[in-house]
Amino acid sequence: MADFQIEPRLEESKVNESSLSEADRPQSVSEPNVCDYWQHTVQAVLAVVMFFGALGMVRYYGPRAEQPIPADDLQKQVHELTQEIAQLKQEQTMPATVLTRYRNSIGYIYGVYQVGFPGLRPSVRARVSGTGFLVADGLLATNRHIAQPWYGDVDSEALIDRGALASLETLVIFFPGSPTPVSLAPAALSKTSDLAILRLQDPEAIRGLPILPLAKSMSAPGERVTVVGYPMGIAGMVAKSPSNIYDRLAYRHNDINAASELAALSLIRPSATWGHLGDVVGDKLIYDAPTAHGGSGGPVFNSVGEVIGINSAFMDGFSGGTLGISIESLRPLLQQATNPR
Repeated sequence: MADFQIEPRLEESKVNESSLSEADRPQSVSEPNVCDYWQHTVQAVLAVVMFFGALGMVRYYGPRAEQPIPADDLQKQVHELTQEIAQLKQEQTMPATVLTRYRNSIGYIYGVYQVGFPGLRPSVRARVSGTGFLVADGLLATNRHIAQPWYGDVDSEALIDRGALASLETLVIFFPGSPTPVSLAPAALSKTSDLAILRLQDPEAIRGLPILPLAKSMSAPGERVTVVGYPMGIAGMVAKSPSNIYDRLAYRHNDINAASELAALSLIRPSATWGHLGDVVGDKLIYDAPTAHGGSGGPVFNSVGEVIGINSAFMDGFSGGTLGISIESLRPLLQQATNPR
């Protein structure tokens, strides 16, 4: 199919301008261009918008004039800040504070026990060491596995299940500053947790020593805690002794005579470690204050110097896995030991 192109005949619409006189020619009149008009209008509007937008940004992001703080609010802020600083200082000095205040009321427990069948040589004869602290007049708190060393011991309990008998040969406590040990006897033993109350056979030996304060409420996770005790037992105390004492006692880690010599030289001295309470699960406390065997039974202090628990165990290979038992579980035992029926 052919394409047809229609050309407009412009010639017919043209006017022969040369034939017009000057008067007949249309005069040139300057008319405003519509496109230019709108372009200028839009530019003006945009300029206004940008101006007010810039003012808004300056107002929002620019420095604001400081509003004067009322005197009462300023005084309140200063008071709160002062309290926070005082609390922080108290928490930082708490290990030294509890050691200074309660050192002599936290003693080193040493014992010897045996498990065996009547008429036969004991199948098990071993030593035990731990920590105990004063909770009432003549009464001491510690772990049950210190008061009854066969408690929780698989070998000993297997023998007991077969009819063997368990007994303590000796159980004594050395208090800092005292040259002689004091004999101990069970006063109340927990049937559900690793807690015990022991009675001192000679209450006069500890006359004048302060009783440790028990917390009235449980601490929350995150609070700073201090643990006091005798980690590593005699070996730990010998390691801290002067060189001449260390050289003489270094190989007598489990000797009652070594403990007696340390006591005579006023070298029965507990250690303090601190950390944070990581969690509270039932009556179990989990914290990261380091300890070792010998520290069992020691007090766990909160940030204001109150006992919130009894140190009981640690998990090997995990520095945050030191375990204690809440002081709430000790209260029934203390009541039982204080008011025996």
